[in-house]
Amino acid sequence: MPVPDIRQVRRRCALLLPVVLLLLGAAAPPQRPAVDPEPVVGTDRGAVRGRAHGAYDTFEGIPFAAPPTGARRWRLPEPAPHWEGVRDAGAPGARCVQLPVLGPGGPIGSEDCLYLNVTTPAGGRAADGRLRPVMVWFHGGGFFSGSGDTYRPDRPAERGGAVVVTVNYRLGVFGLFAHPELGGAPDFALADQRAALRWVRANAERFGADPRDVTVFGESAGALSVCAHLTSPASAGLFHRAIVQSGSCSTTVPPGAVLPGLGRYEPFVPEWRTVEEGTLAAARLGCGGPAGVLDCLRRLDTGALATADLMQRFSLVSYGNGTLPLEPRRALEAGRFHRVPVMQGATRDEARLFLVQTLAAYPIGDEAAYRARLERSFGASAADAVEARYPVSAHPTPAIAWATLLTDASFICPALRDGAALARHVPTYEYRFSDRGAPNFTGLPEVPGLPFGAAHGFELPYLFTMAPLSDPQRRLADRMTDYWTAFARTGVPTAPGAPPWPRHGSAAAVLSLAPGAGGIRTVDARAEHHCALWDAQWPGVTTAG
Repeated sequence: MPVPDIRQVRRRCALLLPVVLLLLGAAAPPQRPAVDPEPVVGTDRGAVRGRAHGAYDTFEGIPFAAPPTGARRWRLPEPAPHWEGVRDAGAPGARCVQLPVLGPGGPIGSEDCLYLNVTTPAGGRAADGRLRPVMVWFHGGGFFSGSGDTYRPDRPAERGGAVVVTVNYRLGVFGLFAHPELGGAPDFALADQRAALRWVRANAERFGADPRDVTVFGESAGALSVCAHLTSPASAGLFHRAIVQSGSCSTTVPPGAVLPGLGRYEPFVPEWRTVEEGTLAAARLGCGGPAGVLDCLRRLDTGALATADLMQRFSLVSYGNGTLPLEPRRALEAGRFHRVPVMQGATRDEARLFLVQTLAAYPIGDEAAYRARLERSFGASAADAVEARYPVSAHPTPAIAWATLLTDASFICPALRDGAALARHVPTYEYRFSDRGAPNFTGLPEVPGLPFGAAHGFELPYLFTMAPLSDPQRRLADRMTDYWTAFARTGVPTAPGAPPWPRHGSAAAVLSLAPGAGGIRTVDARAEHHCALWDAQWPGVTTAG
């Protein structure tokens, strides 16, 4: 067996959430068979011509802000220019600059990338004349990969009667760079998303939707974005409901959990840390003078900036500034967030997708290797308590045992902790996606001893058209679409013929989602995932201490 290139493994796993690159960033946008006629809608910047697809229409590649190029690099988004005539909206706009997901190669995409896509039920308003709810999707990809056009939202539009908007936003060093000359870390990626929400507020009614009924939703880095908007004063009034999928405000991955030597992953970091990184990066790029640093950096071409190091180094969202005064999880605990209903959840086997990328190079082949990881990630004092609750003997393989505890510690229990904080102030609904037979649409092969199960992102084909589903899975997809779009309409997730979804507040208040008879049911997720253990053994992550 050839020895793996460890440098390549480290490069691909420099962060944990960027696994979403493989889920979302690599696929070409699905082809949509268009039929005549071509619908035309007038926006506040000019008219756009979309494409009709029978039960739904699409309008793609609509600019929602001016191109952030040249002197606009690292500036807050400005309004898109007006245009004359009718602009063709039959294809997506350019993706934001990013590196290829698989294999070598230079940057792809463009800095001129602030485009969005609208999918709306045919005919605009509902049959009774009412305006439709709007669902605005923020893609995943670790904040340095992905694009809105990867997702085909015909199911929530056609079945759920929602108008769905998918959004591009600046990535990596272009979206999350910081420097003293910028006044800190403006979090341009979040500013782009806010600009898209302002576009929705100005234009939703033109597409038959209600600008006073906007739901933001996203998965992984997109979910972290939703969390940020929930706790950002700058996002006040731009949305009315929020859905957080596999990326809660408290998502944190312990050191060495996936890759030896990799430190603790926290998606939100203090602004001073990012500013320091920006100052050092500018100096390494030859722009470290006492003044004019940004002018120097803006003269560099895209390729000089879109390196693997810089795109990943600047993929963390800064707090302690005007956008995010507090670390988001602390803001939730303090009740400092927008009072909107929230739906959030995780998949049952989140961590398996992260581990399959490194398991061949760093196997967990026996109990000794398992114990070594426990001590590296949680410390020797906590290892005994964790091992007692997650013994290797209770799982098919040591790798599955490790993936199970990592899912609980990093995703499910932190999300439940956030849910408790949210539920003190707003209606909160929590789910667990549990279909361990969900389709693997990532392009990654399974590794021996670690099937994907219900891995990170594997709920996405049930909400978007992304992969073939079996008949029972299609029925589950219908129920999930009903829940999601009902929440967007009313703030309460309901589905005809499906079990009721209780609000957070009782022990068995998490809705488990799986196909088949009895597959949708409430569970006591705190007990099933040993959250009391993580509250005690890993304070500061699942508790506010």
